[in-house]
Amino acid sequence: MNDAVIAFIGLGLIGGSIARGIKREAPDTKIMAYMRTRKKLLKAKEDGIVDVILNGVGEELKECDLIFLCTPVEYNANYLSQIQPFLKPGAIITDVGSTKTDIHEEVIRLGMESCFIGGHPMAGSEKTGYENSTSHLLENAYYIITPTTLTTSGQTDRLVNIATMIGSLPIVLDYQEHDFVTAGISHLPHIIASSLVNLIRDTDSGQGLMKQLAAGGFKDITRIASSSPEMWEQICLTNHKNLGIILERYITSLNQILAELKSKNSPYIHELFQSSRIYRDSFSEHAAGSIPPEHFFTVDMADEVGAISTLSVILAAKGISIKNIGINHNREQGEGALRIEFYDRENMNQAWKQLEHYHYDLTSN
Repeated sequence: MNDAVIAFIGLGLIGGSIARGIKREAPDTKIMAYMRTRKKLLKAKEDGIVDVILNGVGEELKECDLIFLCTPVEYNANYLSQIQPFLKPGAIITDVGSTKTDIHEEVIRLGMESCFIGGHPMAGSEKTGYENSTSHLLENAYYIITPTTLTTSGQTDRLVNIATMIGSLPIVLDYQEHDFVTAGISHLPHIIASSLVNLIRDTDSGQGLMKQLAAGGFKDITRIASSSPEMWEQICLTNHKNLGIILERYITSLNQILAELKSKNSPYIHELFQSSRIYRDSFSEHAAGSIPPEHFFTVDMADEVGAISTLSVILAAKGISIKNIGINHNREQGEGALRIEFYDRENMNQAWKQLEHYHYDLTSN
């Protein structure tokens, strides 16, 4: 790899995962890092991920071939002018922010278009911080790369190679197109999830029955409401124009649904679910970066002491790997009491055959 010295300004979940992925594939890469929490930098050095702990932006950056800005989106742009005096010829600055317009506009203002390329690894977790980073977090995740008007193909290739090396799927996009796309598929869903959770909170009875009975679909579509409020505040504000356009369209569609529901327009309601199902099912399980397939089935069994342990032993005896086991408290779709999830279809099929042999009552997804 040509980028032999790489610096990270910020080493949280994403920065830490990129650094781990680079060290895994190119262990001789010299990695420098700076962040306010020195304790985490010391841990990263102890882990063998960071070679040099920086005390801030300074002379040491003149050694770097590539610099990652991995702080919250509202701070990344502020670091550009600080780093600019210490860039050696040919060095590239990139970022990992979820919105790109703000930082690209600052790059243009500072005259840094020839040395900046935007980046957005589309992966994450409800958990944050270096302590939750992994070398595989970004594997099979899209890594959006947003060049400037002065970025050369060779510079773009360097970042594409880094993304590919750590297992990501690089896509090169215009930064403005990136922000419009992510407003629809990422930023709006977070607003919907959070507003839906708050709606149920404000509508629930004094006994909290909605909260108690919430399961299945409700938990699935509101999971992302547990994400960092600080991070999503920044993302929404830095992409407010695009998000506003998409949100207005969504509100218009909801008002249309409300009107048709009040008039009991059965064909419209049917088509709403039919068309969305067809489009959602067109998301290929095999397409790179698509929503990963789920391999699971449910088991109907009595709530008895040792029941889950017995089932687990039956599967373990055949060397069948289980990804997760959970109890279905809400079984509106006819599922069994226990949901078992597997890493792949092969293990799922083997488990089905084995439990069927022991006369368990199984239901496929």
